[in-house]
Amino acid sequence: MAESKDARPTPPGLYDRDGTAGITVIEITAAIGSVLWLVLSAGYFLMGSGEGADGMRFLLVLMVVVMPIALIWVAVTTARSTRVLRGEITRLRAAIDAIRQAYIAQAQSGPAQNANRDLMKRLDALAAGQKNLETTLAMLGSTRVAETAAPVAPQPATADDQPALSLGTPVEALQPPLSNEDFIIALHFPETAEDQAGFAALRRALKDREASQLVQASQDILTLLSQDGIYMDDLRPDLARPEAWRSFAHGARGRAIAPLGGVRDRSSLALAAGRMKQDPIFRDAAHHFLRRFDKSFAAFETRASDAEITAFAGTRTARAFMLLGRVAGTFD
Repeated sequence: MAESKDARPTPPGLYDRDGTAGITVIEITAAIGSVLWLVLSAGYFLMGSGEGADGMRFLLVLMVVVMPIALIWVAVTTARSTRVLRGEITRLRAAIDAIRQAYIAQAQSGPAQNANRDLMKRLDALAAGQKNLETTLAMLGSTRVAETAAPVAPQPATADDQPALSLGTPVEALQPPLSNEDFIIALHFPETAEDQAGFAALRRALKDREASQLVQASQDILTLLSQDGIYMDDLRPDLARPEAWRSFAHGARGRAIAPLGGVRDRSSLALAAGRMKQDPIFRDAAHHFLRRFDKSFAAFETRASDAEITAFAGTRTARAFMLLGRVAGTFD
């Protein structure tokens, strides 16, 4: 008969590792005991009426009494060994299943690992963008200090100069008014170090007295928030209608302006709330920022259209206000 295609020869030594073809001590002991039992039984029946019948009878009686007890304990020992072996087999099977599941998971984790790599790349990109923003803020801070500390050398008067302004005229009167577009761009801060338009708007905002105070307060609080890993670009707040922002500018507080608190990120809220309670420097900076934001937006709202208010609400400064406003209870 032809051999089946699925039949495979058993590898040598797989199941006879202990040498089942040979005779072990167990088989020899069993054979000797069997022979002795047969000899004693045959001797009793053959010499039942002889002179040695009494001695044979005593020996058989002794064996009849002892052998069942021995067999009982042999059975008990065998049962206990069987139970231990079953437990070992169960644990071994569980270990094999765990190894199999781990192998399958590893084989199936190729796409997941690629997805994780993509996610890590995105996180690295966000971290790089935040680092650029922090560098930009540091540059702005140094520029601000330099502009404040640099003395202005007086220029000698000439006949062709324009008439001097009267005493008490602020320097801001010499600057053109800051446009709403520049104000919004400045409060969002430059996206990258190559954002020339953002830097230009920021420089113009720093020359405006009211706008520069809010820009500086926003820069300080954004830097402090970044120390706890809170970045405005990671927040996706719910946008409120311009009417709610105008109500805030007109003095409404509490539930009337609750839609402005659109930040729902629990981790950011928890971190900011903890920092507000434990860090007095952060708390003072947050309250100063909220006051400057309140005053500056009230002035901005009077000249801003609904579209400009919507654009203002999307800036990093406005997101920081939504976050800190919820922590401070402005919308409760």
